[in-house]
Amino acid sequence: MKVLKFGGTSLGSAAKIKEAVALIQKESKSIIVLSAFEGMTDALIEIADCLYKKNPDGANEIIDRLEKKHLELFSKLYVTQEYKCLAEELLEKHFDTIRSFTKDLFTGFEEKTILAHGELISSALIHLMLKERQVNAALIPALDFMRTDKNSEPDPVYIKERLHRQLDKYPDTDIYITQGYICRNAYGEIDNLERGGSDFTASLIGAAVHAEEIQIWTDTDGMQNNDPRYVKQTFPVRHLQFEEAAELAYFGARILHPTCILPARLNNIPVRLLNTLHPDAPGTLISNQMEKGKIKSVAAKDGITAIKIKSGQMLLAYGFLRKVFEIFENYQTPIDMVVTSEVGVSVTIDQMKHLTEILDDLKKYGTVSIDQDMTIICVVGDLDWDNLGFESKAVQALKDIRVRMISYGGSSYNISFLIQTKDKERALQALSDHLF
Repeated sequence: MKVLKFGGTSLGSAAKIKEAVALIQKESKSIIVLSAFEGMTDALIEIADCLYKKNPDGANEIIDRLEKKHLELFSKLYVTQEYKCLAEELLEKHFDTIRSFTKDLFTGFEEKTILAHGELISSALIHLMLKERQVNAALIPALDFMRTDKNSEPDPVYIKERLHRQLDKYPDTDIYITQGYICRNAYGEIDNLERGGSDFTASLIGAAVHAEEIQIWTDTDGMQNNDPRYVKQTFPVRHLQFEEAAELAYFGARILHPTCILPARLNNIPVRLLNTLHPDAPGTLISNQMEKGKIKSVAAKDGITAIKIKSGQMLLAYGFLRKVFEIFENYQTPIDMVVTSEVGVSVTIDQMKHLTEILDDLKKYGTVSIDQDMTIICVVGDLDWDNLGFESKAVQALKDIRVRMISYGGSSYNISFLIQTKDKERALQALSDHLF
């Protein structure tokens, strides 16, 4: 069995939806994971924002506009009047439910329920399209098997057991349609796997059914060797090892969410990144196989702040780093890069929510300074320290760029540079020219 995930960009227009449905029709014994239609989740977040601000009129205006957009979209997708009417009834039911939240107290629980409707609508409407085309497809609700535990982490044992119960209800079905992103929490409430969670859903489902392959369908031809928005003449990377893909996803390659990697890697399930606009292109295959002696790709992560803590107390003092890292842990702020010297430590973060409190606490241990508007450039490939000269190639490419920090040796798959964001485009192009 295969698992195929279609993201919002693959479901952004009538033509794209038809192409996705045509690809689904060709499958047999597959589970199809669907995101919300492109722009839907952002619109639902906007509705929730209006309701938090006690602006029901603004929320209703967005709801009306969104419903009209979906009615116009699906009037182009169904052939028979019967299924056009079914689609209209389904949309009316969902949007009436969303409207009901404009009349009562609005909390985080209601927000997550509203956000779930993006995936519920897309999966139900595409399931109707398949039924109209007489495809043997069943709709299995993710809310009946996808669950997180009390630590907000997926519960794989529960997911596997409940998913198989759903599949067993339809033993003769070829294609199963379900929702990405949405789930229930440990208390049975509607919740979600956060942005990019549809990739995570696909990977968790793939692990639960021991899939032969997980396919992530988007509107780009696999993972690129650099960011095509800033760099000329990029090309797809045809093969990545799981750790390489995880580094690229974390440090800015937008095609794949970093959480998707772990369940697939642990269960040795290959992940293939494919393009709905060019379905015959080979895309990118991610597996546990490593291609030796190659630098694969470059990615960039913006919105970085560097924090430097300098203290004479650090000289020959054990426990100093523990005290520093505990501050970030207390404010649930992850660290991206770390470099140390005998009298100081520099770290980078990309979450600014508690920056002021973090800086106040760090000042107990020394002099603190920060650099903002920074970018991490990550070079990924076979960068094991035994590969003579590989790291120097990346350093040489940036000889004309001011580098604030360098991180190398934390893994065998990347070397990271912290630079000013204003130098990002020049740095990405220089690396592309020098490495590829």
